[in-house]
Amino acid sequence: MRGCVDHASSRRDAVAEPNDQLRRARERTESPHATGEALSRQELAELVNACVFEHTEDHRVIELDANYIGKLEQGSIRWPQDPDRRAGFRVVLGVNTDTELGFRRPRRGRTTVDGVERQQFIRVGAGATLAVAAGGSTVAELIAPTQPTPVPSVVGLSHVAEVRAAATAFADWDNRHGSGFVREAVNAHLGYCARLLNARCSETVRPELFSAVGYLGNITAFTAFDSYAHDDARRQFRFALWCAEEAGDWSLRARILSNMARQALWGDDPDAALTFIELALVRADRLTATERARLHTARARVLARLGRTQDAVTAIGVADEEFSHARPADTPPWMATYDDAVHSGEAGHALWEVGVHDQFVTEARHRLAAALSGHGAELVRLRAMSQTKLASLIMVTGDPREAAALGIQALDAIGTLRSRRAADDLRELGRFSEPHVRLPEVAELRHRIATVVAA
Repeated sequence: MRGCVDHASSRRDAVAEPNDQLRRARERTESPHATGEALSRQELAELVNACVFEHTEDHRVIELDANYIGKLEQGSIRWPQDPDRRAGFRVVLGVNTDTELGFRRPRRGRTTVDGVERQQFIRVGAGATLAVAAGGSTVAELIAPTQPTPVPSVVGLSHVAEVRAAATAFADWDNRHGSGFVREAVNAHLGYCARLLNARCSETVRPELFSAVGYLGNITAFTAFDSYAHDDARRQFRFALWCAEEAGDWSLRARILSNMARQALWGDDPDAALTFIELALVRADRLTATERARLHTARARVLARLGRTQDAVTAIGVADEEFSHARPADTPPWMATYDDAVHSGEAGHALWEVGVHDQFVTEARHRLAAALSGHGAELVRLRAMSQTKLASLIMVTGDPREAAALGIQALDAIGTLRSRRAADDLRELGRFSEPHVRLPEVAELRHRIATVVAA
């Protein structure tokens, strides 16, 4: 076990200026225990300790405390010598480099660094030349394209197929890994594909093109929603909806409106969510049974949030009836993953809304458990969120030890998932677990949640 003070760094930087970068990074990170409050020094220390323990092969134990964080922020220590420790700070505070946290290596004498400097000169010479040539530009500016990909003068069905294939690939990535890394890529691709709408095309191709771009727009908007870029999501959903209506694509229109309802409900606006769902159900005869089933489960969730429990249960019954008539051959591409497990999960999420208030608990548990047993490996986020909801339900209404075990399984499943919605579900599970904090299993769960959410 290493001590908490890097004495060598402390001696060399005894009169160093305060490390405001580290302090600001801590203050802009939310406390896992107090919503809206900044991370305290002690909380930061504990999260770094936990992060190092979780992410080192030998589960290293370090014992940072508020005093050590204070020395870092005061500048008396500018360079934590332990690389695991620095990595822990980067993960917890959400940065990519030590420099962003104000960590600087101490200066060394000429006899120590002459050889190193010669090697560094050779390695970075090309980079320095580029930096000078760029006139001090940032790296991002340096690599920004100056020759955008040209839009074809005439768009054909082959271009439409490429848009759909790209949209499907982005949707698959989002399902597996969350929106964290895919959002910038899909934004850029949507910008290019939107330009295709101004190109010449035949009357046969035109509705197919608008439908494909609308499909991509819906996926782009959903990644923004998952990242809590809500204004971007609303604009992109509206663009996608316009495309669907231009194409006369009722199926895509219903899908987009359903996602708009989901975003509104997440923002605690169930009245707007219900409006979107009712709009999606206009001319429901033009939709497949699978699509109608999905819409009715979404409507059930909204009704449950509004406190209309019996109406919500009735809507789930309607959804079940519709799903019993589903024909996979008629299902559009964006509904391909809506199988028995996903249907159970959607109904389970709706029943969860009333289950946490001790109504229809058994049915909610049954539906969520059925979803978990049937979700494929590609639906990482959906599986993790269903598992977290089931753990929350059991934490409130059942055995907290069982709930803790399920919660830890959900944390293991999340892995490298980047989803702010999934993180919020974990925070909610942490809040539900507070009455049982004295149980060792629950204490471990809360510790793991704090670590994952901070990362």
